[in-house]
Amino acid sequence: MKLSDMREILLKRDIQLTKSLGQNFLHDANQLQKIVGAAELSKTDKVLEIGPGLGPLTELLLENAGEVLAIEMDGRLVEFLRERFSNPYFTLLHDDALEFLRREPRDWSGWKLVANLPYSVASPILVELAQSPRRPERMVTTLQLEVAQRLMARADDDDYGVLTLLVQLDYEPRDSFKIPADCFFPAPNVDSMCVVLQLRARPLLADGQRAAFVKIVKRAFSQRRKMMLKLLKQDWAVDKLASAFADLKISPQERAEKLSLEQFVKLTQILSSHRDAEAQS
Repeated sequence: MKLSDMREILLKRDIQLTKSLGQNFLHDANQLQKIVGAAELSKTDKVLEIGPGLGPLTELLLENAGEVLAIEMDGRLVEFLRERFSNPYFTLLHDDALEFLRREPRDWSGWKLVANLPYSVASPILVELAQSPRRPERMVTTLQLEVAQRLMARADDDDYGVLTLLVQLDYEPRDSFKIPADCFFPAPNVDSMCVVLQLRARPLLADGQRAAFVKIVKRAFSQRRKMMLKLLKQDWAVDKLASAFADLKISPQERAEKLSLEQFVKLTQILSSHRDAEAQS
């Protein structure tokens, strides 16, 4: 779909794009092909697309995958998409994607997320999918550059934080490429990047420890400038924390941004084992 085609469709249907919905449509054919290529699709794949817009990516997904489920919030675009795609392997839902994911937990294992996510809700959507019990095997998403950098960050990076850890607990950042603003209509005021996230072959934590990991990470980053030991005292006994920090050779003065994902995982395992021991005694 060329930019001229997009303009014509929007004009003919009298559709004014809504900034609050993050409606910046990717029209560049080369970038769309790069996204599909990064997804490594086959005809056995099931794909979740969130925010299909006018369907330029949807068209390529249907050509390369076995099944596509798309979720679109804008009723005007849903009407157009239903007219454009009459394919038995295409399912279109008129819904708020984030509310749908929270309202209707489902088995996404074996699925791939391939989407130009609405920038305003990209982070919570990725966290929701990453924390679901049966999460997608791969996520290929176009995001605001600063969100993409947070997803790919490492300890001590400026962008390292809660989003980094909640997603990287289960996903490894594999690839990324920038997409210029003029590849979108209308051109956004921010830079964009496509990120490839691959589900880890083996989980880093047991299911029963995941809630503790989330609690530790959120508490540790609740005040970035404070020593995390002091922050964690709100939820864990001082002696247990001191013992865990000593075991992991973490300074009591350390801030959360200095700890790697692996250190947060090990800290979770130690503190969870203390809780389990107390529960059994």
